Amino acid sequence: MEYNEEQHAHFTEHGYVRLGKVLDGAGLAELQRRIDAIMLGEFSYPEMDFQLDGGDADYAKMPTVTPGHKGATLQYRKIMGLERDPVFLGYMQHPFFRQLTQRLIGEDVSIFRAMFMNKPAERGTVLPWHQDVGVGWGVDNNPTATVWTALDPAVVATGCMQVVPGSHKHGVISERHFPAEEQLAECAPPGLEIDLEAEAGEAILLNNLMLHRSGVNSTEQSRRAFSIAYMDGASRSTRTGEGYPMIFGDGALVPALS
Repeated sequence: MEYNEEQHAHFTEHGYVRLGKVLDGAGLAELQRRIDAIMLGEFSYPEMDFQLDGGDADYAKMPTVTPGHKGATLQYRKIMGLERDPVFLGYMQHPFFRQLTQRLIGEDVSIFRAMFMNKPAERGTVLPWHQDVGVGWGVDNNPTATVWTALDPAVVATGCMQVVPGSHKHGVISERHFPAEEQLAECAPPGLEIDLEAEAGEAILLNNLMLHRSGVNSTEQSRRAFSIAYMDGASRSTRTGEGYPMIFGDGALVPALS
């Protein structure tokens, strides 16, 4: 696979681009099995952050995200810190993503987060319009390149992403992550959004500044996905001054034996 000029032009203009099926059958099955095993507690990662699905579509009523496993269940909404797992780290360091991030970022690449997102069968939360940037992230250099990979089919019925193509050109609309209604009326008026459906194994490159949201899952199949926010390796936390996990370049993490 190769990140080509046509893809780059689409990403620059629209704020997203389809990268194709990066995961084949075996690779997809491996990540599916691995995330289920992590949810069921078969691998212990005390420093990972876990959030259970609240069983309520209201975003404001979600359980909090805190370190540590919350029990053996497939009803997790979010798991963060997956760079600690050798299988997921191996995928994050896929040669295709190395080539892509070299073009977009440079030689030394870190991540803000490596995050599993889940809309369990017949459940899920309505995620309002937002950008993946802002002061709430506490990073001195807003990431602009996220690779989002579908681990299950992402369609309208399962709560796929909706995006507003070109909305990244507005820059940071709100430093508080979620724009106000008047800001959305200007930057995302009704009718501009599209449903970003994806096949299992398909990866999509997203500009973090692009407005996006998602709904609930009304089907009997889960809608699992894996999101990697790549950024300049020199990025630092505005709270601690510390750097972030290195994925490519000097000091890059090395997958341990699983």
